[in-house]
Amino acid sequence: MRVAVVGAGASGLVCSIRLSSDDYEVVLFDKNSICGKKILVTGNGRCNYWNGDQSICHYHSSTNDRLLSIITSSVQDEVLSFFSSLGVVPNIKNGWYYPYSNQASSIQKLLEEEAKRRGVVLALDNEVVDVKKENNHFFVYTKEGYEVFDYLVIATGSFAGIRNLDGVSGYSLAEKFGHHIVPVRPALVPLITKGSFLKDWSGVRTSCVVSLYEDCQFIKKEEGEIQLTDYGVSGICVFNLSRYVGVGIPEKEEKLVINFLPFLEDKSDSEVYEWFMKRGEELSNYSILSYLEGILPYKLIIVLLKVSHISRNSTWSSLSEEERNRLISCIVSFPLEVVGTKDIISSQVCSGGVSLNEVTDSLESKLVDHLYFTGEVLDVDGDCGGYNLGFSFMSGIIVSDDIRG
Repeated sequence: MRVAVVGAGASGLVCSIRLSSDDYEVVLFDKNSICGKKILVTGNGRCNYWNGDQSICHYHSSTNDRLLSIITSSVQDEVLSFFSSLGVVPNIKNGWYYPYSNQASSIQKLLEEEAKRRGVVLALDNEVVDVKKENNHFFVYTKEGYEVFDYLVIATGSFAGIRNLDGVSGYSLAEKFGHHIVPVRPALVPLITKGSFLKDWSGVRTSCVVSLYEDCQFIKKEEGEIQLTDYGVSGICVFNLSRYVGVGIPEKEEKLVINFLPFLEDKSDSEVYEWFMKRGEELSNYSILSYLEGILPYKLIIVLLKVSHISRNSTWSSLSEEERNRLISCIVSFPLEVVGTKDIISSQVCSGGVSLNEVTDSLESKLVDHLYFTGEVLDVDGDCGGYNLGFSFMSGIIVSDDIRG
């Protein structure tokens, strides 16, 4: 049996490796000259390939109810067994898995070498320009001609990080077979906000809790390091909220509320006020600027005082109760109106893709027999922390297991 896998990324490589055998000839097509090109830039070049916390809440789709029957504990175990069989020793930090070498190239090279060892035909620098099915066979066309296959796996990935979106994509190939594409939008991406102070706080990195509200309704909150920029905000905690913003704008009003003192997050309003009052008593001779410098970055303090309309030369004791409440609110409930996300080239992944309602739990098309989808071309995206690569690996395993029967 001949299997065409279109896309030599994470999911395509795993699927090809597990399929290639005496019974299956696998041809892996990719327009790039190397396999796993995007793997090399994941995890800041270290490849965060898995996460020990596989709670389903870390995965998202427009049809979330389908995820539980696809992302199972058994396929999660298979991913770890697969990488162990390649000789990968994980370096685990807070549940985030990296290769012990701390180099993404280790994962990429191991996958490429295993594909060659298993006999996968690497058709690199060979862009697929068209596909069709006739008489129970798939015809895969490149600029050099066409080949005929019994199975077709579309593993092309998403638009994330791609500058030129012209030409053939996994989405357009899926549409040729009648599949519906859930609108593709940036996810895990910086957010653009309003504010005359943005240039003043640009470059600040600080820990915080960020809460997202849509049409005044709480959606989700994340804790971690935030990066304040001249266009808005970035950082992992922002990325994990951005997919909701990408889906909601422009129909919904999106707002962030930032607590710059996360250790006060779970305290009541009266407890927060008491904490500031006690600090004011201890630092009664300090200017308000010095009062805040022990807990917040200088550039951020200047913005908070400016927004609160409080002089940096004032002291805590000189502030009225209204001024104190205004400053405290600014520090622990800083509001930011979100106007959009950075574009797709700035995103790590995309939301949207081939609808899960149109594939089986084995990721085979419900519309076309022997047509499969893996990885980011599907309407599944994950949080930061190895979930998107994790789903790519899981989906490659799921498809290969189903084809082999």
